[in-house]
Amino acid sequence: MSADTHPAENTGLLANPPVDGSELIRFDQVTKRFGDNTVLDRLDFSVDSGKHVTLIGPSGSGKTTILRLLMTLTEPDEGTIRVGGELLTHEERNGKLVRAGEKHVREVRKNIGMVFQQFNLFPNMKVLRNITEAPVTVLGLSKDEAEERARELLELVGLTEHLDKYPTQLSGGQQQRVAIARALAMRPQVLLLDEVTSALDPELVVGVLDVLRDIARTTDITMLCVTHEMSFARDISDQVLMFDSGRVIESGPPEKIFSEPEKERTREFLKAVL
Repeated sequence: MSADTHPAENTGLLANPPVDGSELIRFDQVTKRFGDNTVLDRLDFSVDSGKHVTLIGPSGSGKTTILRLLMTLTEPDEGTIRVGGELLTHEERNGKLVRAGEKHVREVRKNIGMVFQQFNLFPNMKVLRNITEAPVTVLGLSKDEAEERARELLELVGLTEHLDKYPTQLSGGQQQRVAIARALAMRPQVLLLDEVTSALDPELVVGVLDVLRDIARTTDITMLCVTHEMSFARDISDQVLMFDSGRVIESGPPEKIFSEPEKERTREFLKAVL
């Protein structure tokens, strides 16, 4: 599918809050441990609204943990995370920082959508309902409004003719495109992409990446991407962050990181994956 086949700019249902370039995500001194293993080590970094930021680095360097923290699938051991200026897993009460209640977490997290390595579609629901379920139950949309949004998104990802099928009737690439549509149906401010092509056969990768390139090109949605697809990272990124041992060791625009990296560790990694 070409980037011009389903132009997202014609899809009003993809509208997101206005992008003003302000800081949307901030990690302040975030540490995450799993047993004796420190996966993130006093991590500081931020993402501005409307930007496309790609995290690269070796497996185990902490990239996916960042996305899981933003989805509150795990919690930081130390430090704080803000989304849109709001604390994600903490609240301020009586001048003190305490763990946030579930209502607060849900309210902040609703601005975030994620597409996982595994498609995580509901196998007992047809494609259309997979996309409409969360907008109806979480956002309170009417069934008709949710279905209208879902149909436009299925057109965007090139799957209109498959809306009445179950996930098991689709290829892996088609299932991943449904997962992208499902994430976008919530109109998130930020879209998290976690190695979204790693579970696909090589011939299915191109179609999924074309959809994501189209979204990056034609919408203002903020994207935070973990990928080993370096050509894709070069194409869509405003900024690339190189991770190693739970820290950002180098960052910059893609033309600098991929062509003139400063750190020897970055050069070693890119030599291995390019």
